[in-house]
Amino acid sequence: MLVAAPERWDEACFAVPALRALVASGLGTGVLCAAGQREFWETVEGLTVIDFPEKPKPRVVATGISGKWEASLAWETGWVAEAFKIAAIPRRLGADERKLAKLLTHPLGFAAGPLEHRVRHYLAAVEEMGVETGRAEFFAPATLGVEPVPGAVLLCPDSDFGPSHEWPVERWLEIGRKLIENGKRVTVTSVDGGRERGKFLARNLGESVEFFQATPLAGTLPLLAVHGLVVAADGSLPHLAAHAGARCITLFGPNDPAWKRPLGRRHAVVRRHVECAPCLLAKCPLDLRCQNELETDRVWQAVREKLDLS
Repeated sequence: MLVAAPERWDEACFAVPALRALVASGLGTGVLCAAGQREFWETVEGLTVIDFPEKPKPRVVATGISGKWEASLAWETGWVAEAFKIAAIPRRLGADERKLAKLLTHPLGFAAGPLEHRVRHYLAAVEEMGVETGRAEFFAPATLGVEPVPGAVLLCPDSDFGPSHEWPVERWLEIGRKLIENGKRVTVTSVDGGRERGKFLARNLGESVEFFQATPLAGTLPLLAVHGLVVAADGSLPHLAAHAGARCITLFGPNDPAWKRPLGRRHAVVRRHVECAPCLLAKCPLDLRCQNELETDRVWQAVREKLDLS
């Protein structure tokens, strides 16, 4: 079975347990992904990875997969689902939604509840195919062979989800200084799509702090794994860090952590719940109260608990 990889990084991470379940079932499983995701999907053992270049043409991709797969699974409508149909894959499975269903041979009726974590969307699909998904190893971090450096903490104040997902940078400075005062090795990173707050933070924390640009994201998995703790704005990076094996503290604003928190029980979420959240908006039309009302003390308390600081 050839599975379409979700384009968003958080969704790709949420799909991993379902892909692992398919592999464990004995079904020969592949994933069709953007070239920038190859390194990520190669961390899923037993999975065949087929990538495509930027701005692909469905017919070109279809030529490369035609006659090689007995079944396919598409999560949403789009050019990948079209490529599966053009390639004439005999059994084309996917969500029973109006636009997608016309591209499928076997629409699936799976659905996750409105308050369930997004991972259920992917698990429900393979469960409908009769695949067992409840094994703990399906949800475990990737095995990268990288040991975390004691006392290493990574800070990521940038979010590729939009400016409304970013906590005030002055408060990030307070957290960084407290970590340095407590003898921690601090690294700062920025992600593409953010407002380069990471660079500002690194400059203002001094020469003891290291900085790197998390580009491309999939290539940073070993760097993320080196850090025992990652403190990050809600965005793609904490999901990749959780997949790499780091413990994460994610600062949520307009997003809903019950629906979109990083996978795993080792992680923590800090948020200031306000009456307009979750709005899910990239830009706040009001006063960004979900971020501005999140106190430094609350974030620092979460950091202290994860680091066992007195």
